Amino acid sequence: MTTTEPAKPAAPLLDTRRIMEMLPHRFPMLLIDRVLEVDPSERALALKNVTINEDFFNGHFPGAPVMPGVLIIEAMAQTAAALVVHSVGKELEGKLVYFMAIDEAKFRRPVTPGDQLKIEVVRVQNRRNVWKFKGEARVDGELCAEAIVTAMIMDGK
Repeated sequence: MTTTEPAKPAAPLLDTRRIMEMLPHRFPMLLIDRVLEVDPSERALALKNVTINEDFFNGHFPGAPVMPGVLIIEAMAQTAAALVVHSVGKELEGKLVYFMAIDEAKFRRPVTPGDQLKIEVVRVQNRRNVWKFKGEARVDGELCAEAIVTAMIMDGK
């Protein structure tokens, strides 16, 4: 009798340690756990496992915990930043990314503990150190939030 082992899930393209090398964010503000897919300079798909242990659930809202929409937008921006650093290279690691604009933000359904939030960003345009991305966040394929984010990459000094 032979046993067939279940297929192992593919390793993330960028795990948490690699993301932390690329971005200056740390707990509790690092809002992506893995980057699952990257099409350099064009698109990325990241994952955030939303757990009841998140600090923001202490006050948003006790008894009916919901991930704040602004943090979902921040997760989009972090996904975009990881895409840019991965695409451009190590010279961008550790630089700071500052929001310039958040446009067309819409929130479609709440994100709650136990959800796996998948964040996809697609490049709209970039000029030198300014990048614009269309972001969408989904749980089980259902759209939770979307926005267009524009950010500038700057030295952290």
